Amino acid sequence: MLEKIRLKRELGLLEAVLCGIGIILGAGIYVLIGEAAGVAGNAIWLSFLIAAVVAAFTGLSYAELASLYPKAGAEFEYTKHSFGKRIGFIVGWMTIVAGIISAATVGLGFGGYFEALTGIPVAFGAIGIIALSSFIVFYGIKQSAWIAGILTVIETLGLLIIIFIGLPYIGSVNLMEFPETGFTGILTASALIFFAFIGFEEIVRMSEETRNAEKVIPKALMISIIITSIIYVLVAVVAVSVVPWNELAESSAPLADVAAKALGSEAFLILGIIALFSTANTVLLILLATSRIVYGIGEDEDIPHIVAKIHPKTRTPYIAIALVFIATVIFVFLGRIDFVAYATDYVLFLVFIVINAAVIAMRFKEPNTVRPFRIPFNIGRIPVTAVLGIITCIVLIGQILQIHLDVIITSSVIIVIGLAFYEVARIRHHKGL
Repeated sequence: MLEKIRLKRELGLLEAVLCGIGIILGAGIYVLIGEAAGVAGNAIWLSFLIAAVVAAFTGLSYAELASLYPKAGAEFEYTKHSFGKRIGFIVGWMTIVAGIISAATVGLGFGGYFEALTGIPVAFGAIGIIALSSFIVFYGIKQSAWIAGILTVIETLGLLIIIFIGLPYIGSVNLMEFPETGFTGILTASALIFFAFIGFEEIVRMSEETRNAEKVIPKALMISIIITSIIYVLVAVVAVSVVPWNELAESSAPLADVAAKALGSEAFLILGIIALFSTANTVLLILLATSRIVYGIGEDEDIPHIVAKIHPKTRTPYIAIALVFIATVIFVFLGRIDFVAYATDYVLFLVFIVINAAVIAMRFKEPNTVRPFRIPFNIGRIPVTAVLGIITCIVLIGQILQIHLDVIITSSVIIVIGLAFYEVARIRHHKGL
C-alpha cells in the first residue's frame, strides 16, 4: 500500500512569525486608516488599540486550540471536536469565504497602485498578482514563506518610515479629542479597522507545515499580534499628527500623503511602491492560508477528498490552491473596500465567537488533555480572556449592525449556502455517490 503524501514540515519560529506579521501588516493599514480617521478623528489610535485587544483575546484561544490540534484545518478541526462536524464545517466555510473575499479586495488594492504606476487597468493588475501568488503557493511552502518574509521586511520598513518621520509632529494635535459621535465612533472605527488585524488567525493553518507546531505556532501567533499592534498604534498616532484627520479621510493613499507632507513628493512615490509590495504580500499569504483550510476540510470523510490531494513533487495541495484562485478571481469584481472590510469582519467575528466558545467547551470535554500552551487568567476551568473575546466580538458586531444591515444579510446568505453544500455532500457520501 502506497504511503499517503503529506504536507512538508519546513517552517520554524522565525518563518512562522514573519508569515504572521506579513499577513497582518497588509493593505488594511495602508487603505483603511483614512476611512477610519473619518469616523474616529484624532482618537483613531484608540480604535486600533481596542481592535488589538480584541485580537489578543481571541488569539489566546487560537493558541491553546492550535496546541491541542495542530492541523491545517484549524477552525474546522477546533469546532468539530467541540461542537460537531456540522458547526465545524460552517465555521470553516465562513473562514474560507472571508479569506477569498479579502484576497480579492487586497488584489484590487494592488491593482490600484499598479495602475497609478504603469497605467495598466486595475482588474488586470489584480488578477495578475492573484495568479502569480497562487503559482508561488503551489511551488512550495518554503519558497512562499521566504518570499513573504522578504516582502514583510519591506512593508514593515514602510510603516517604520511613517513612524520615524512623524515623531517630530507628535503633540501637534489633541490625541484624546473624541469624534462628535463620542465613544460610539471609536468602536465603529474599531469594527472597520479590525480588517487590518486579519491574519493572526491564519498562522494556525500552517501547523502541518511547521516543525514542533504545538509549541511554535502559539508563540508565533502571540508574537505577531504584539509586534503588529505596537506598529499600528504608533502609525495611527503619527498619521493624525502629520495630516489632519479630515484630510486623511478624503485621501485614497493616506499614508503616502503623510510621507509626502513630511518629506515631499518623492516620499509619496516611495510609499506608493512599498504599498504595492505590501498588498502583494497580503494576497500571497491569504491565498496560502485559505488553501490550507480548504485542504484541511477536504480530509474529512463527508467532503469530496479531491480538494485534499497533494502534488507529489511540490508537496502542496494543488486542487485546493486552484479552487481558491478561481474563486478569488471571480470576487475581484466585487465592490467598495469599506463594505467588503465590514463583511469580512462580520463573518470573522462570528467565527471568533465560536472559537472562544470552543476553547471553553474543550476545557470541560477534555480537562486532563495535555496542552502545550494554556491560556492564563482562569476562573476554575473557564479562561477569562475567552469570555472577554466573546463579549468584545458581540459589541463590534453591534457596531456593524447599526450602519450596514446589508452586510449582515449578505453574510447570512453565504452561511446558508455553505450549510446546504455540506448537507448535500454528506448525503451523497453516505449514499456512495
